[in-house]
Amino acid sequence: MRLALFVGCKIPAAVPAYETSARAVLARLGVELVALDFGCCGYPQRSLRLDAYLLLAARNLALAAARRLDVLTLCQCCYGNLRSAQHLLAGEPAAQAFVGAALAREGLALAPSTRVHHLLDLLAREVGPDAIAARVSQPQRDLTVAAHYGCHALRPSDVVALDNPHAPTVFERLLAAAGARTVDWPRRLECCGAPIGASSPVLAGRMRAAKLADAREAGADWLCTACPWCQDQLAPAAPDGLRVVLYPQVLGLALGLSPTELGMR
Repeated sequence: MRLALFVGCKIPAAVPAYETSARAVLARLGVELVALDFGCCGYPQRSLRLDAYLLLAARNLALAAARRLDVLTLCQCCYGNLRSAQHLLAGEPAAQAFVGAALAREGLALAPSTRVHHLLDLLAREVGPDAIAARVSQPQRDLTVAAHYGCHALRPSDVVALDNPHAPTVFERLLAAAGARTVDWPRRLECCGAPIGASSPVLAGRMRAAKLADAREAGADWLCTACPWCQDQLAPAAPDGLRVVLYPQVLGLALGLSPTELGMR
């Protein structure tokens, strides 16, 4: 399986271990990642200039389509943003004409059929929990983990289509494939607070603290994320007895990779 890896802006700047661990895990699972000259997904422009947002997102998809590749994202914001752009363009002929003309100047074309995967989506649907479990050499049976889904992986559900937004199970199934035990915790689907961190840091801090405390009270030793924004928001404030880690780090340990190979301190 070959996919174009869309790293995005946040991961290299704030959570480079996400790319490190994802690359290591996917190599073990036989997934080949191709580097393309991607730009920003367009998310920062989405509320300011719809035309700029659509063009930024569509250009990335067109670059992948030119190589006959689908796209893999690690960031949930990038995942939701790229899929939303496809959804919006599909229903707006005028936007299609504008974006198509701009892409044509670079020798590119609209790519409505290019698939956009998030890491969780790829592992759950294309690789499969059973296939993952079959490759596990060091099941993480001593870990009790709280799965933090994040917002953009689940909503809007008709666009991202990862799982049931009200009662998802995909993250827990993937953690179980790594041998870990999961806990049911009341705040598992709530926002981490990162989206309002700049405009209301006090409220964002309260949301973060509530989630971390809830995971700890539920008996989790680790809280597991699959989004750089969530990881960057939650990890620095983790209380004693709770560690915030990325899913490919948990899976990587189960596959026999070393903490150093997974960017873990």
